[in-house]
Amino acid sequence: MQTTPAETETTFIEVGKDAARRRIAMKILRAQKPCDRPTLAWLGGYRSDMTGTKAIEVERLARERATDCIRFDYSGHGASGGAFKDGTISRWLEESLAVIEHAAPGQRLILIGSSMGGWIALRLIQELRLRGMGERIAGLVLIAPAPDFTAELIEPNLTEIEQRSLAERGYFEEPSEYSPEPNIYTRALIEDGRDNRVLVGTITTGCPVHILQGMRDPDVPYTHALKLMEHLLADDVVMTLIRDGDHRLSREEDIAKMKQAIGNMLPSA
Repeated sequence: MQTTPAETETTFIEVGKDAARRRIAMKILRAQKPCDRPTLAWLGGYRSDMTGTKAIEVERLARERATDCIRFDYSGHGASGGAFKDGTISRWLEESLAVIEHAAPGQRLILIGSSMGGWIALRLIQELRLRGMGERIAGLVLIAPAPDFTAELIEPNLTEIEQRSLAERGYFEEPSEYSPEPNIYTRALIEDGRDNRVLVGTITTGCPVHILQGMRDPDVPYTHALKLMEHLLADDVVMTLIRDGDHRLSREEDIAKMKQAIGNMLPSA
């Protein structure tokens, strides 16, 4: 029977200035002995938080492999401050960069991005490469990745009612399969998404990439993951298609595949 690892203390940093300042919550696991293994950094999905099954299992793996691990909540999510309606890819990317620089300055990283977190992971790598720090990324594991989901998956499927709501109210809602509260998509998120698109040319990560994708994913079709692969021309990319897998990929067998993918990117000793 699986047990939950001992609770990691929650710490906070402040990100942004003036009215855009928000308090970001994170949990940082430090290996008991100093090691040169990459730090595992979890990047969650839209409306998910750092207490989810996959995030906790990533930390469990870090404990088993004696390396550091970072989990955190974007603003408007979980234990972090800020309003969810103010969230954009640029805003959550800024927070991701701030957390990594605070918790793992100069360290090598394996990024694990789930759904929207996969998009943010790809943008994070682009930003680090622009700063001459691309070599810090030792590996990338993407779980049901949703890069450019606002432009690729939402905008083309907007109904007339949703378009009117965006124009008049600045947002629209849709029922969520994962929460009694509806999903909210704002005009700011959609417009900012256009400025953060990554599926517009060759994506270079400079590291091994492993994509895990369910073929019964109702939110991000597996064809979207195949499209992403077409843009990762310069990288060593492995894709695992899980025939009966859904979007969450949180079953025991899915978790095992995720941990194996991450473990393969960690030095054995």
